[in-house]
Amino acid sequence: MNLPWILLFLPLVVAAVCQLVLRKSALVPWVSTASALTTLVISCMLLGRTGSAAFDWATLGDFHLRIGIQLDRLSTGMMVVVTGVGALVHVFSLAYMQDDDAKARYFTGLAFFMFSMTGIVLASDFIMTFIFWELVGFSSYLLIGHWYQKESAADAAKKAFLCNRVGDFGFMIGILMLWGITGTLTFSDMEVPTEVSIGTLSAAVLCIFCGAVGKSAQVPLHVWLPDAMEGPTPVSALIHAATMVAAGVYMLFRVQMSLGFHHFHDLQASSVIAWTGGITALVAALMATQQDDIKRVLAYSTLSQLGYMIMAVGLVAGEAGMFHLFTHAWFKALLFLGAGAVIHACHHEQDIWNMGGLLKKMPLTTTTFAAGCLALVAFPGTSGFFSKELILDAAHAAGSPLFWVAAFVAVLTPFYMTRLFVVAFLGKHRSVSAGHAREVGPLMWLPLALLAILSIFSGYAFISHASPALPEHAGEFHFNMVAAVSLGALGLGVLAGWLLYTGKDKDPVCIPLLRNRFYIDAFYDQRLVRYCQDASAAIVHFFDELLINGLLVGGLSRTAASSGNLLRKLQSGSLQAYAFAFGFGVILVIYFTVFL
Repeated sequence: MNLPWILLFLPLVVAAVCQLVLRKSALVPWVSTASALTTLVISCMLLGRTGSAAFDWATLGDFHLRIGIQLDRLSTGMMVVVTGVGALVHVFSLAYMQDDDAKARYFTGLAFFMFSMTGIVLASDFIMTFIFWELVGFSSYLLIGHWYQKESAADAAKKAFLCNRVGDFGFMIGILMLWGITGTLTFSDMEVPTEVSIGTLSAAVLCIFCGAVGKSAQVPLHVWLPDAMEGPTPVSALIHAATMVAAGVYMLFRVQMSLGFHHFHDLQASSVIAWTGGITALVAALMATQQDDIKRVLAYSTLSQLGYMIMAVGLVAGEAGMFHLFTHAWFKALLFLGAGAVIHACHHEQDIWNMGGLLKKMPLTTTTFAAGCLALVAFPGTSGFFSKELILDAAHAAGSPLFWVAAFVAVLTPFYMTRLFVVAFLGKHRSVSAGHAREVGPLMWLPLALLAILSIFSGYAFISHASPALPEHAGEFHFNMVAAVSLGALGLGVLAGWLLYTGKDKDPVCIPLLRNRFYIDAFYDQRLVRYCQDASAAIVHFFDELLINGLLVGGLSRTAASSGNLLRKLQSGSLQAYAFAFGFGVILVIYFTVFL
């Protein structure tokens, strides 16, 4: 059990050394990358192992708060994903961020993020989970706001931090409720007493779900994720495609396993979770169809796929959701890094309508990006196909209307990805920057090539390791009604996208409601953010004027002035008054010393 502790604390040590010792040294990127590659090797060594270790973090009488790590097929499989994507993002960033003046701070933030995410995956209890849950939020704030000189990046970092805090407040309440119900915070020791009502347990699970709503960006707290694309593109691949946003799904499934799958069948919370995921998948997919920024299209795609995963957990098919999480991590990291390569080659152009013709200019990047698209749209034989089929199977088996919601999303996904690929990579270039694009170097295309292979075949590799509850036929294909609906949705989406956007120089479809993201962000800004700012300003004004200026500063100054005025009257300069005061004082001294 020494290796897991090394796996956990190595990134923290590296982050500390980079920040306190190396600082702006040119060695920082290489040290951080070496650390990420080392954690990947350790994760592969731990794959399939089981065990646990813990120590007392705080003791108060007979009360003990313990922190520990837990190795099982779920955590070790997730660690390979986290460290694998993290290592490839580090390598990609060596080239992508080479001209950035603050790349030392960037790689230090990456190392600290890897430490935080590792803690969530290895945690054996809620205490450790919550500590690292908050550290992930803090480290993502630093990385999203890396280019803090840009007002949009600074605002996006604050937005992500605040949205996550809203969800984390409910998460903390849920942790305390489950502690009161089960009498423990350790996942493996949780047992629900028979006398606990379904309503009480549902309330606790819903509060826990609040944390996932914030971290995994579900409606209505989804607004932070698209804006977080203001950070460097490799950050988008690491945080918002493969690891941080997946932490909510991972945590929910861990809780589902701890409490027992049979409890979730009877909980009202399950329906709420499932419908929240389904609505998020649908709303995000609709918004993606009208976005022109290449990173925002992928961001809303991430929201939609996260909705699939959350829906699966709510349908008590968390194993299907986790399977999709594992496959999605690889192909979405590929798509984000591929978008980063395109942006880098096109001189930081992000509007797909200012691209075009990149197939001839960047054939390797285009090929790998196409592999990611195939996996995302669930093309038969790719990893995304098998994992998405399990979710559709679960929705159909449950007899839920969510099956048709998921099927409609399965039409929208190939539609907006075909739109993206046709507009950005095919046809002729529409701008000078696209015309001057060149294939990226090996530090960029090598991670893309590896991720392309994983995007196609990762489903087969993780069937036996990712989740202990995966069905034996998870990697098999059986043609039935669900498969027919899935393949029909794929064909319809690709065909519609191809016919509508081939050879077009501007978007022939304009739906303001979708382009403006259902006006949800505008509503938040005008109805919530503005009023919260006004209320905060009023509170600050009250404390500043009444307490600080009125009582503290003003009160002390008035007290000093009053005391000075009193003493000034005693110093009148009159000899008679001084003589009278002296005589009166002598009388008082004699009285107190002789008579008392």
